[in-house]
Amino acid sequence: MKKWILSILTAMLVLSSLSVVFADHDKGNGKSQDKGKNKNKFALGVEVLLNEKKDLIKGKKVGLITNPTGVDQNLNSIVDLFYNDPEVTLTALYGPEHGVRGDAQAGQYVEFYVDDVTGLPVYSLYGQTRKPTPEMLENVDVLLFDIQDVGTRFYTYIYSMALAMEAAKENNIPFIVLDRPNPLGGTKVEGPVLDPEFASFVGQYAIPLRHGMTVGELAKLFNEEFGIHADLTVVEMKGWKRKSYYDETGLPFVLPSPNMPTLDTALVYPGAALIEGTNVSEGRGTTKPFAFIGAPFINSTELAKRLNALHLPGVIFRAASFTPSISKHSGKLSHGIQIHVTDRDAYEPVESGLHIVKTIYDLYPDQVTLTPFFNNLIGNDWIAQGIKDGMSVEEMKSRWEGDLRDFKKTRKKYLLY
Repeated sequence: MKKWILSILTAMLVLSSLSVVFADHDKGNGKSQDKGKNKNKFALGVEVLLNEKKDLIKGKKVGLITNPTGVDQNLNSIVDLFYNDPEVTLTALYGPEHGVRGDAQAGQYVEFYVDDVTGLPVYSLYGQTRKPTPEMLENVDVLLFDIQDVGTRFYTYIYSMALAMEAAKENNIPFIVLDRPNPLGGTKVEGPVLDPEFASFVGQYAIPLRHGMTVGELAKLFNEEFGIHADLTVVEMKGWKRKSYYDETGLPFVLPSPNMPTLDTALVYPGAALIEGTNVSEGRGTTKPFAFIGAPFINSTELAKRLNALHLPGVIFRAASFTPSISKHSGKLSHGIQIHVTDRDAYEPVESGLHIVKTIYDLYPDQVTLTPFFNNLIGNDWIAQGIKDGMSVEEMKSRWEGDLRDFKKTRKKYLLY
């Protein structure tokens, strides 16, 4: 009798243990399913268009402005997605700076050609014209833009978009922007607002260096605040959070241009790229463009020491030497620093970039040149003069703060997320 009772109790314990195991297993499955659902909740503009809003392009001849970043979450090219979709009639491709395939260096002239894969005409928006001509749009009913921006005013793709919007308006063609994340997140806004007198293709409109907006939000702002008035539709993303950096979206990073290989590059770019307006190398032609900064005449140990003594938030500077393979000081051993971001939430790239330019100038005033291009990049001429006159970066920030505050108020009207 005791054995019988003991057997029952043992069986009950085994069943109880199994139920706990299966319950935990189900919970685990539930969690993984939830993760899958959360992943599926995020969608790029191109995915929303093809899955939910294809009527915007169905039965129409589509012109597409894109480059290698125009991909879905599985890295399928939007060109291929459109070309292989029987419900989409793709008739023309348009390439910005660096081209549709991303194989042209910065500033390199891109010519008209026929795409090898699709046989479609590819019109350059960085060749004889930066704005689509009526002839380029002859076989187009609707014009789409799908390119990854990097969140900085002087990155030229957003002006290719704006000029294409103007052309669409002039030729009575609807314009659609397929939205993508701002890799730097959408909360921080930094730097001086561009003075219209210094407008150029690296700064066409009065926005700050780090604008904190997506391309779709910028398109709406450009359209209304700067008088384009195109027939604009922005296909919004799903599930993007403003505070998210690109690596928090789960998306693979496709380099938007030859010298923008990683998210880390994009993070330092709003300030480090100001070096392009000097005779100091910004690291083009190295494995760390915009993170390496230097020139043959710089003492790397002294520069790193001076910059680290500033105790700038979220960043440290390492003395470094490198030999650029292209661009400034090509083939020459150069000395300077590597930027190491230690806390990207605390890091202020524009302020850090200005400190780098100013410190190098202060150390080598007879050897450093601030070119007119520096004024185009920073968006005014008073900062270059301030550097020469010994103005502090804190004084510069104080001077641009009012315009930045006004921009933030305007910006709020166009935020979609």
